[in-house]
Amino acid sequence: MAKKIPQTPFSHPPMEAAHNATTATTNFSGDLYAHYQIANQNSRELPKPDVQIITSGGIRIPAHSSVLASVSSVLENIIERPRKHSSSERIIPILGVPCDAVAAFVGFIYSFRCGEEELEKYGIHLLALSHVYLVPNLKQRCAKAVGELLTIENVVDVLQLARLCDAPDLYLKCMKFVSGHFKAVEKTEGWKFMQSHDPWLELEILQFIDEAESRKKRTRRHREEQSLFMELSVAMDCLEHICTEGCMSVGPYDMQPTKKRGPCSKFSTCQGIQLLIKHFAACRNRVNGGCFRCKRMWQLLRLHSSMCDQLESCKVPLCRQFKLKMQQEKKGDDALWRLLIKKVVSARVMSSLKLLKRKREEQLRETIQDHGIRTFRL
Repeated sequence: MAKKIPQTPFSHPPMEAAHNATTATTNFSGDLYAHYQIANQNSRELPKPDVQIITSGGIRIPAHSSVLASVSSVLENIIERPRKHSSSERIIPILGVPCDAVAAFVGFIYSFRCGEEELEKYGIHLLALSHVYLVPNLKQRCAKAVGELLTIENVVDVLQLARLCDAPDLYLKCMKFVSGHFKAVEKTEGWKFMQSHDPWLELEILQFIDEAESRKKRTRRHREEQSLFMELSVAMDCLEHICTEGCMSVGPYDMQPTKKRGPCSKFSTCQGIQLLIKHFAACRNRVNGGCFRCKRMWQLLRLHSSMCDQLESCKVPLCRQFKLKMQQEKKGDDALWRLLIKKVVSARVMSSLKLLKRKREEQLRETIQDHGIRTFRL
């Protein structure tokens, strides 16, 4: 004789509630199997359910062990676990979450579909169930859906769940959210509860925020350095342009400046270099080394000489003298100076590549426009 299951509030609800639960379960199971038949049109008709899934609300969801086992290895192990009495009813308890969440979970196992409304209502519960029962497709969808519904109030709870459920994408998204709204999150009840019960997570969050700030500072410093190197690269181009072709009021000694020459494409930098050259030529304090502007001009000339590879044909003043002086002293430049030269050369190469790319895009655009015009009859 089969052993009766003990009467508990979960297994035997009151009479009226039991009737409603049975009706709801019947409707659910009918829809569920219909969805399964549509999704698996080549499969045979399903036999009668041989497993009962019991939820926290006392509702039993009939299911098929073969379908559950094919999707979840955890459920397969539970189903294949030896039973003390062979005639006893197969029951799989899924407790601790709302019964509707369990129904949505079982529905996904059958149909591999989960509606947006279900994800919005039970995304956190479905994430936990998909992690516990190893359903990766549902877990990925739930992590994405929960990540889109983060708020100041729930982000700490979701962060703890993401860590427990091994959801790295959701964990990182929560960390970034906390980092961006730290002052507001710090005032929530979830944060205070975490401080009391999970200090290690608080330490992880603070370390993440500190590393994020450090990355921002490094990125900002790198951009500033790149901007400086690019400015020096433009200054080198303008210096060579002035000393070779002449620009506005300054030009080579063997060429007469023309009044018709207009401003060049790098007018602001070029004008500054011209003013610096005029000052350098007329300054009386540069010999004693007491003029700051002359020191800047001297450094520009030295930087050009270190980068120039046209020893005989270069028209920039003091270029050859700097090179000969370096050879006579037989001393190489220090590490910082070599690094500066390397960065400026790299900036010049990147600038030239960007310019070449822009020209190619303009040529391609003009070609497309010309081709488009030719396709019309005028």
